[in-house]
Formats: sequence, C-alpha cells, structure tokens
Amino acid sequence: MKRFILSIDQGTTSTRCILFDHQGQIVSSSQKEHQQYYPKPGWVEHDAVEIWENTVELIYSALAKANANGSDLAAIGITNQRESTLIWDKSTGKPLCHAVVWQDTRTDELINALARDGGLDRFRAKVGLPLSTYFSGPKVRWLLDHHEGSQQRAENSELLFGTIDSWLIWNLTGGKQNGQHLTDVTNASRTMLMNLSTLDWDADMLRQLNIPRTMLPEIRSSSEIYAECTLPELNGVPIAGVLGDQQAALFGQTCFEPGETKNTYGTGCFMLMNTGTAPIQSKHGLLTTLGYQVKGHPAVYALEGSVAIAGALVQWLRDNLKLIAKSSDIDILANTVEDSGGIYFVPAFSGLYAPYWKSDARGVIVGLTRYINSGHMARAALEATAYQTRDVLKAMNLDSGVDLKSLRVDGGMVVNQTLMQFQSDILGVEVIRPKVAETTALGAAYAAGLATGFWSSSDALKANWAVAHTWTPRMPAATREKLYAGWQKAVTRTFDWVEP
Repeated sequence: MKRFILSIDQGTTSTRCILFDHQGQIVSSSQKEHQQYYPKPGWVEHDAVEIWENTVELIYSALAKANANGSDLAAIGITNQRESTLIWDKSTGKPLCHAVVWQDTRTDELINALARDGGLDRFRAKVGLPLSTYFSGPKVRWLLDHHEGSQQRAENSELLFGTIDSWLIWNLTGGKQNGQHLTDVTNASRTMLMNLSTLDWDADMLRQLNIPRTMLPEIRSSSEIYAECTLPELNGVPIAGVLGDQQAALFGQTCFEPGETKNTYGTGCFMLMNTGTAPIQSKHGLLTTLGYQVKGHPAVYALEGSVAIAGALVQWLRDNLKLIAKSSDIDILANTVEDSGGIYFVPAFSGLYAPYWKSDARGVIVGLTRYINSGHMARAALEATAYQTRDVLKAMNLDSGVDLKSLRVDGGMVVNQTLMQFQSDILGVEVIRPKVAETTALGAAYAAGLATGFWSSSDALKANWAVAHTWTPRMPAATREKLYAGWQKAVTRTFDWVEP
C-alpha cells in the first residue's frame, strides 16, 4: 500500500523535500540552501544545476529519514519559485547561463520600451499582469538578446525555456534522454505569455517578445499524471501535481471557495484570494492569475498581491548589517523595545510590487533620531511586512467588493509571534495559522494525491485542515490608522529614486 506523497518545494533561498501521510502530516523533511548570486545591482541569479543536484540529494534524504523507498510513494508533487527563468540546451541539458530570479530587475529598459506604446497595463486584459521586471517573458527576451547566437538556436528548436518546475520535471523524467517539457497553468500564468481565457500560449505575446513557441513547455492542469520519474529507486513513480509556490499555498490552505484568502510569508510575501471560475481584472494594482486547475474541472482564478521583500529583509539584517546571528533572533531583538520608535523601514530593494508597481523605487528608513537602536530597526523590519500586507489587502477588498474577516497565514515567518500579532493589529482582523504551516509543500502534495486517488476529493483535503493558533487585534482603531498613515507617507519617499 502506498503510504506517502513526496513534495518537492523548490524555493528562492532553499529546496525542501517533504513526505506527507494520508492525514496531511509531515513524516520527514530535508532542506538545503543554495547560493544567491548578485553580479550587478538589481541582478539576482541561481545556479540551476546546483538546484537540481540539491533536489536529488534531498529526495533520498527525506526517504531515508522515513525509512521509505520509491515503492512507498503514491506520487510526486512539485512547487516552485514561479517567475525565475531558465534557458537550457535540449541536447546537452546544460543551462545557457544562471537562472534569472523573479526579484531580478535587469529587464527594466525592455519594460519601459514596451510600455511606451500603451502603458504598463498594455497587455493586462489578455494576461492579467502589468508590464514589470517581475515576470518571465521579458527575462527570456533579455537572455536571448544578450547571449550571442541564442535567438537562432531557439528558432532551430535547440533551446528550451522553463520556470524551475519545468527544469525539475525535465530532469526527473530523463533529461536529455527524452525528458518531458511541461508546466502547469499557474506557472504559465506568470510568464506574461499565457492567455488567461484560452490557458494556452498567446501568439500575439510571443510575437511582441519574439520568443519562438518551440522553446516553451506544454501547459497542463495543476493536478494530473504528467509523467513517470526515472530516478534510481523511484522509477515509475508518477509526477502528478505542479503548482507555483503561492498557488500551492492557496491549495494547501484549502481555499477552494470564492473569497477565501491566504498570505504566505517567505522571502517575499504573497496574498491570494480565490475569485472562482471567472477572472477579475484588478483596478487597484493587483494581479489576475490562475489559482489552480484540477484535470477535468474548470480553472479557478485568483487575485494576487505580491510583496518583493519580507523574510529577505530579515536575511539582509543578518547578512549585510550583522545585527543578528540567525534569522530567528529577530524576534528577541525586536522585543527589547516596545515599538519602532517612530521609524519606518520600506524595503524597496528591487522596486515596489503590488499595489504600487514602481520598479524605480528603492529602500528607505525614515524617522531616524539619536534615540533609535538596533531593537527599533528589528521591529521596524518586521512591521514592514505587516504594513505591506495591509497595502495589498486594501486593494483586494476594493477589487473583490468583499471585506476580509480573517486571514489564513503560512510560511517561515508565521512562527514569529511579534509579527503575527502586529499583523492582526494593523489589519484589524483575525490572523489564523493552520497546524501544518508548510502549506506550500502540502498544496503540491494535495494536487498530486488528488490526481492519483491518494485523496478522494477536495472534501477529504478540507477535513485535514486544522487551526494551530489565532491572533486577534488588540490595537485601538485610532492608533492603527495613525501608524498606517505614517507608513503610507514613508512609502512615497521611495518613489522615482532610479532616474531613467
């Protein structure tokens, strides 16, 4: 009898492999960080070969910890950092260069050029996204422009493009020996190349960016049997679930009804609201995206607000300023003071995402006095994530016409009590953490398990969901609004810093 689902959670800073049982509980887990490369200001890169090698190591490690092998696995699910872009050689399996990470802003000139004829929302009705350095399609165009001969090689069907899910699937299914070149609707929806209505690559967008269709993976649903794994000891295990990381968290939080919303606190911060089977075009700076699609069922859409820098700010305080020795120390340092001392930290390191979409913004700390110490800096860094979340929620309420009564949260930062209490305070709503906080990996497992009959239905998944902790607002409404007004003032100080 198959006992487990293996979930590969390939994130921005690390890769994890987790085994889940039938109750959706974690049986074993292995994790490993990979190198971040910053070759120029605004550039962020990953070594895709390192990511693949780490993934293989972690698969076997997670199995060993559970005393399990391939015969115990019902399926493999994959979730991934979404917009990070890779081009590789089909015959050798070697990447053209490092992967260009979602945070990377090198395509800013290309984005400005595309926006001259129709503005940043030029393609929004078709693809649900504004023109931004965030998305994959312009990154592909940049890579083809800056690697001699690559355009011709792409047109000759020698090169493949994929987000990291496609890279992992291709390698897991044989690589240069007949590897399957696939992605799912959620990852495809983040490229600027997929039509929201047809759920297929859009011929006009491919023309606009001059990207050969032969480079692109086949688009499938998020939950179906795609192919079989060819790794030793896992040969024949079906790969059956693929979701971009934030959509996976929506699925893992079982937000299956319109209006249900989750926020994931990781390197960045991402809020998604299920909007049902019809896309809602945002009028307040949010993204219209695919929530998920189960094979044989209509696609479910979502509104999304994304924050570029959340947990990454804590890492910056740790690595660049050496204020803390490890990330978990941020809570201890923040609690040496009662408040932020009147300072605001706006971490626009790579511009501002939703709802502002200003790639020319840069980070600021405002309100500094001689009174300020490292504790105030730590608290302001945590509060920045909560304020940015409120910015997104405000836009989401306006677009959907629904005032959110509670927020389901997950991700690495939700263990931070100070942050979660402040989040509840500044939103004025309950913040709820489920028992399984690793909902990104769980969502990929759920998608794979549904496709293979490991779980019978979405109702079976809902039955697994349980509350671990609820934070309720304690801050007076007047204080909440005064603090938020200060934040909004601070945000304006980041605008137009990078001059054309």
